[in-house]
Amino acid sequence: MASLQTTPLLSSSLTKINASIRIPNPPPLSRSLPKLPSKTLRIDQLNGSTHTIPLENNVVTTHIYQDLFSPTDKSSHNLTLQLYAILEQVSDRIEMHKNIGEQRNNWNTLLLNSVNMITLSATAMAGVAAATTGDTGAPLLALKLSSTLLFSAATGMSLIMNKIQPSQLAEEQRNATRLFKELHTQIQTLITIGNPTEKDVKSSIEKVLALDKAYPLPLLGAMLDKFPQKYEPAVWWPSSQSQRKSRTQERKRSKNGWSEDLEKELREVIEVIRKKDSEDYERLGNIALKVSKSLAIAGPLLSGIAAVGSSFVGNGSLAALVPLMAGSLASAVNAFEHGGQVGMVFEMYRNCGGFFTLLEETIRDTLEETDTEKRENGEVFEMKVAMKLGRSVSGLRRLASKSASCAMEGIVVDEFASKLF
Repeated sequence: MASLQTTPLLSSSLTKINASIRIPNPPPLSRSLPKLPSKTLRIDQLNGSTHTIPLENNVVTTHIYQDLFSPTDKSSHNLTLQLYAILEQVSDRIEMHKNIGEQRNNWNTLLLNSVNMITLSATAMAGVAAATTGDTGAPLLALKLSSTLLFSAATGMSLIMNKIQPSQLAEEQRNATRLFKELHTQIQTLITIGNPTEKDVKSSIEKVLALDKAYPLPLLGAMLDKFPQKYEPAVWWPSSQSQRKSRTQERKRSKNGWSEDLEKELREVIEVIRKKDSEDYERLGNIALKVSKSLAIAGPLLSGIAAVGSSFVGNGSLAALVPLMAGSLASAVNAFEHGGQVGMVFEMYRNCGGFFTLLEETIRDTLEETDTEKRENGEVFEMKVAMKLGRSVSGLRRLASKSASCAMEGIVVDEFASKLF
C-alpha cells in the first residue's frame, strides 16, 4: 500500500521536472544564413516538440562567403591567376623558340651546302674553260659567263650567310628555350607553394621581358649584332636596380641559416669567379669573335676574287689559276666557318659568361641585404651555388679556403670555380 501511494507523487514530480527544463524559444537570428532547401528552420526541443522559424525569401548569403574568402584570400587568388597567365605565355615562347631554333639550324645546313656546291661548280667550270683555251667562240664564253655568275651568286649568298650567322642564331634559340623552361619551372614552383605576392608577379613579368630582349625572335631590326666591337657576356635577367629591395641599416638577431663564415666564403667564391672563370671566358670569347670576323670576310672575298678571275680565263695560265685557287679556298673557308659553327661557339661563350655574371650578381645582391630574414635560407643558398658550379658544399668551402690562403700570399688561385663548364 505504501508503494502504491508513492507512485502518483513520483509521477507528478516527474511531470513538473519535465515542464521546468523546457527551453525558451530561440531569439530571432540577426545573422544571414545560407539558403536552405526548405523555407523553415527546425529546432528540436528537449521535450520532443519542435519549433520552426520561417525564413525570408530574400536571405543574402554573401556575408557568409565573405567570411569564408577574406580579402587576403581574394588577392592571393587573383595573383595566382596572373601567374597562370604568365605561365601560358612562357609555354608559348618555349614552343616558338624551339621551332625557330630548328628552322635556323636547317638554314645553316642548307645554305652551307648550297654555297659550297655553287662554289665548287663554278670552280669546275673555270677549270674546264681553262682547259679549252685553244678553242674560241660560244663554248668558252658560256663557261666563263656561267662560272662568273655562279661565283657572284656564291659571293652574295656567303655575304648574307655571314651577316646573319645561322649557327649562332640557332644557338641563341636553344639557349632561350632552356632559359624559358627554367623560368617555367620557377613559376610553377611559386604556384605550388602558394600565397604568391605582387612582387612575384612583377618579377616574373620582368624576367620574361628580359629574356625577350636578350634573345629576340625577328631578324630585321631586332637581331643581335653578330660582330660586336668586343666580347660581352649575354644578359637575360632584369637589372638589379629594378629588383633591389630597400636595405635596412640594422641587422636582426635571427640569422636564417647565415653566418659570418658563410658570407666570407661566398665573397671568396665571387673573387674566384671574377678572376678566373669570367676572365677565361672573356679571353676565349674574344678569340672566337676574331676568328668569326676573319672567316666572314675571307669567304666572300675569295669567292669575289674567283668571280673576277673567271672572267679573264683564256688570257694566260695565271688568269686560269686565280679562279681555281680562290674558289677552292672559298669553299674550304665556308665549310670551316659554318660547318664548324664558329658563330655558335661564340654564342656559347657569351652564354657561359652571362651565367657567371648572373651568379656573381645574385651572390652580391643577397649579401647586400642586411636583413637576414629577407634573404633566402643560407644553407639552401650555399647548396644552390655549389650545385650551379658543379661542386659539393664541402668542395665549395674548400675552394673558398684556398682562395683566402692565396689572397694572403698575394697570388691568384690556380683553380676555376666551375667544374661544370
